[in-house]
Amino acid sequence: MFDRLKSLLAAPELKASRTAHLLAVERGGIARWTPRDYSALAREGYLGNAIVHRCVRLIAENAAACRYLVYDGARERDGHPLLQLLTHPNARQDGATFLETLVAHLLLAGNGYVEAVTLDGVVRELYALRPDRIKLIPGADGWAEAYEYSVGGRSVRFDQHASPLPPILHLTLFHPLDDHYGLAPLEAAATAVDTHNAAARWNKALLDNAARPSGALVYVGPEGSVLSEPQFERLKRELTDTYQGAANAGRPLLLEGGLDWKAMAWTPKDMDFLEAKHAAAREIALAFGVPPMLLGIPGDNTFANYQEANRSFWRQTVLPLAGRVGNALAQWLAPLHGDGLRLEIDTDRIEALSGDRAALWQRVADAQFLTVNEKREAVGYGPLPDGDRLG
Repeated sequence: MFDRLKSLLAAPELKASRTAHLLAVERGGIARWTPRDYSALAREGYLGNAIVHRCVRLIAENAAACRYLVYDGARERDGHPLLQLLTHPNARQDGATFLETLVAHLLLAGNGYVEAVTLDGVVRELYALRPDRIKLIPGADGWAEAYEYSVGGRSVRFDQHASPLPPILHLTLFHPLDDHYGLAPLEAAATAVDTHNAAARWNKALLDNAARPSGALVYVGPEGSVLSEPQFERLKRELTDTYQGAANAGRPLLLEGGLDWKAMAWTPKDMDFLEAKHAAAREIALAFGVPPMLLGIPGDNTFANYQEANRSFWRQTVLPLAGRVGNALAQWLAPLHGDGLRLEIDTDRIEALSGDRAALWQRVADAQFLTVNEKREAVGYGPLPDGDRLG
């Protein structure tokens, strides 16, 4: 018995995601579920709407393509362990896939969750968790004391007071009426998404009904006469089988026995169908911070050209979001690497901002009142030993 106990105590510690195994652990506190139907929003938005899908993909893929630099104070740290962790967060994902998943969750749910797997006091792996499977358990002070991850009827609890750092990083987008959960751009654009989806379904139904507005067959036979039940059913069957559907578009309607066709619905022009659909698409793009020009939406020419729209997209949407994710990761992991650690985006590698970078270099080069080191600092480089002279 003693030998068995000794062998168990000597067993090596293994690193593994706790959510991957879903161990049954003790529960406590009062759970608070995310106050929205994430599945419905994702299904109607990302899965069922081309504008939402492209907005999320455009932001997430570009944010994931950003390269981070690690700084300890004012000094850049090449080859830092944090960079290696972000490049290879786990055995199943590369860094770009991990960050793309995390940013997409933020855009669709307003919340992003990252699990840290530690071994011997060192974070070995990072995993992005699905927001709809997480519930927050607040403590007596109002802050989260634990998170519970549930799937398939099984749950695992993450205590946020664990050492050396909280096992879950919770990123949120600002919500004015919620202390714990964030507000997704998709939720703010829900009405526009419904309008756009309804317009697409209306257009599909119009095509399925021979691309003509609906109407009625009016019987104008002798006074006091009506169609018999068999005649009525035959007309319904002939209309359905012979004249409905895209394959029957344009087929002339053959009327007999005092029947007359009366159109009853508005035409697409009367409903201003296309303009309503484009307006809804622009509202969706506005909520996500994507210039409509990048999505091919007509009617919005606020940018001089595509290049200017792309630069605005990077400056106002991608960089702030990617920078916020980097700051959150650095602050969360700082206890293991030093309080002065920070992550900065290497904007020199972003092709859309090359024009801004060239203009900055030109202005710095023309500033004769600056020393060489001051110029290098202005463009993001370290000082030189003999750089305290005017350049």
